[in-house]
Amino acid sequence: MSGIRKNIPYSILELASVGVGSTPGDVFNKSLDLAQKAEEFGYNRFWLAEHHNMISIASSATAVLIGHIAGGTKKIRVGSGGIMLPNHSPLIVSEQFGTLGSLYPNRIDLGLGRAPGTDQVTAHAIRSDRMKSVYHFPDEVSQIQQYFSTDNDHSKVRATVAEGVDVPVYILGSSTDSAHLAAAKGLPYAFASHFAPAMLYEALNIYYSEFQPSKYLKEPYTIACINAIVADTDYEAEKLSTSMVRMMYGVLTNNMDYLQPPIEPSQELRELVQNPAFQRMFKYAFIGSKETVKDRVKDFLISTGVNEVMVAGNIFDHEDRVRSFQIFSEIMNELKAVENTVS
Repeated sequence: MSGIRKNIPYSILELASVGVGSTPGDVFNKSLDLAQKAEEFGYNRFWLAEHHNMISIASSATAVLIGHIAGGTKKIRVGSGGIMLPNHSPLIVSEQFGTLGSLYPNRIDLGLGRAPGTDQVTAHAIRSDRMKSVYHFPDEVSQIQQYFSTDNDHSKVRATVAEGVDVPVYILGSSTDSAHLAAAKGLPYAFASHFAPAMLYEALNIYYSEFQPSKYLKEPYTIACINAIVADTDYEAEKLSTSMVRMMYGVLTNNMDYLQPPIEPSQELRELVQNPAFQRMFKYAFIGSKETVKDRVKDFLISTGVNEVMVAGNIFDHEDRVRSFQIFSEIMNELKAVENTVS
């Protein structure tokens, strides 16, 4: 790529992080407020993740939360980033998202992944035959597409609330397997480079080279997710990021805790961030002032050539988080202005 794609959309991935002293109810209200602000800031989508048995993340009942967010917003697209399909029955997913698609026409996205979104013990508790479903992931994606099809009206098993409803399917991935599948099915592809950056370029190359046009998509469409924490100064952003650093340290050491308030950056924390295990996950964590983050985002968009960028941001204070996403929207609009001037 010689430049950034013209008018690239920008979106949010919401984990519904639970800060110490907060309840899930508090978090859900703040997620809705963020979505409403994101709509004002020009964000394209607001996707909700699926995680289980993690006290720091409240996005477990993803379809329910999507309804909560879509019901409180007007135009922003709302979807799953994603539904971890091996945890669920394709029929139930189709009924849930068909219902959402009817309630909020042309605003619901169905992102599908195959990871458990939790530890293996919990994954077994969710669905004891989960591993069989993992191997049948491509078939179960096709099953969902069939349930949404008007051609399914004579089938013995129908998701009647889904038939003919427009809910685009996205394949999510953090490895190359999903790239092959998305390309073969001619579906849009979203990569989780915010926590699994290692295979980003390889996966994108596979997807672009193997893409087969379909009735759903004529040309490849890619979304890459990054972490971004933006503030008025580099130091302030680094301080805000200490909450995320300590949360991720808990994940890496299997000692998970609630999202903690930020602290003054210490040499110990700075050394921790430089640890190879952290660097493997934080390669695309863009932390700093507007100018600092703008330069990194510009380089990322040019080098990847993705169609859309999605942003996650674990920040303890709600107002700081809203402000971070507001500044990021300013960055994207400034980059668009430059690109439109050049082109």
